[in-house]
Amino acid sequence: QAQILESGGGLAQAGGSLRLSCSAPGFAGTLEIMGWYRQAPGRQRELVATITNRDTITYADSVKGRFQISRDNEKNTVSLQMNGLRLEDTAVYYCYIRRHRFAAGGWGQGTQVTVSS
Repeated sequence: QAQILESGGGLAQAGGSLRLSCSAPGFAGTLEIMGWYRQAPGRQRELVATITNRDTITYADSVKGRFQISRDNEKNTVSLQMNGLRLEDTAVYYCYIRRHRFAAGGWGQGTQVTVSS
């Protein structure tokens, strides 16, 4: 079993920026999908952004134009640059990885992002 490690969460003011990173040591080869989901208290877990091994990117409408996702295939890492943060971005952010299309996805432990006014 491989581990999925997240970092970069913390506290930011509205309008500020944070950068999240996720690494997957122990995973071999290029991973099909890497991305980020988030869950706020009393809310369902929702997609934030994903990027595939062919560089197809999907963003939630609520973050489009503010967040940017990227990946390093050699290191098997994925990053999320979050700009123009809003109060409603406050949530636990989870890294998601799927090795290939026939595999179940795996989740990191989550990292807290808190945005204050």
